[in-house]
Amino acid sequence: MSIRYPAPLRPGDRIGVTAPSQGVGESLKDRLDVAIRTVEERGYEVVVGDCMDGAGHVSAPAADRARELTGMLTDPGIKAVVPPWGGETAIDLLPLLDWDALRAADPTWIVGFSDMSTVITPLTLLTGMATVHGNNLMDTPYRAPHGLLTWLDIVTMPPGTTFSQTSPGRYRSTGWVDYRTSPDVSEFILDAPGRWTRLDGDDDVEVEGRLIGGCIETLCNLMGTPYGDVASFARAQAPEGLLVYVEAAGDDAATICRNLHGMRLAGFFEAANAVLVGRTEAPPTGSLDQREAVLDALGGLDVPIIADVECGHVPPYLPIVNGARGRVRCTGDRDELLQILD
Repeated sequence: MSIRYPAPLRPGDRIGVTAPSQGVGESLKDRLDVAIRTVEERGYEVVVGDCMDGAGHVSAPAADRARELTGMLTDPGIKAVVPPWGGETAIDLLPLLDWDALRAADPTWIVGFSDMSTVITPLTLLTGMATVHGNNLMDTPYRAPHGLLTWLDIVTMPPGTTFSQTSPGRYRSTGWVDYRTSPDVSEFILDAPGRWTRLDGDDDVEVEGRLIGGCIETLCNLMGTPYGDVASFARAQAPEGLLVYVEAAGDDAATICRNLHGMRLAGFFEAANAVLVGRTEAPPTGSLDQREAVLDALGGLDVPIIADVECGHVPPYLPIVNGARGRVRCTGDRDELLQILD
């Protein structure tokens, strides 16, 4: 099995919207409408599924969500699938997805982060289909700052494309925009300076590997199951080694530390040439902060560990293609991730 890249999107193509985890409540429908218009303005037709209800913690029963997601990913008329956002329990979909149909179908771009890591990372691990860990639909109206791209840029790229993203050197330090009162917001407030930080040393880093990763709080629950077997993926797909990226959504440092230890014991970092860690606002636990938690769990890997990468819950967003070949450069004057769709 080799990495399978979906065909690049062209104007007129259809993009499916479904909520594999949490749907959209009535008070946020205006933002959803703005996000859909943003996609339509790029020339695409948007098809909104039935699993979108935001009244509870999931958009529909698990069987319905699995059926709709499988249907969109295997429909040759739908070229990409994007959720409104993440949620909490997309894990209940995994045994209900039609994995044979997903392997047999032509690959379709699927985008998302947070709880969507529970879906997109196993899709890459088990089917070889490239997936995009990037901004969800509700974030799509935001314009990418200088140096970064959006998922709408990436899904237009054909196999073989090489593209680079660099840190803008600034991030949003506190809070979120309330979409209920500001549904049209499209500019990030990046009010704090911040570059990538090497946690395990001071030397410059330039390292390559195949990219895989996602949200710690959701992926840790897949360890020991067929859906989180990164070690087998590495042996089959990445003899050159992996660039593993992880990010903490909100759990405290002690919880993140335990989760990363468990992921390491399960082989998640076994083939890592480097580990990228997303910037986080997640809290410390007493004397243990988030950076110390990462070093406690992963410092013994003896590979570069680079923190404050824009691949987490702190805006802005640096989309990463699961399965792509990557090259990280972290030096005194440049923070760059180059990705190759091969």
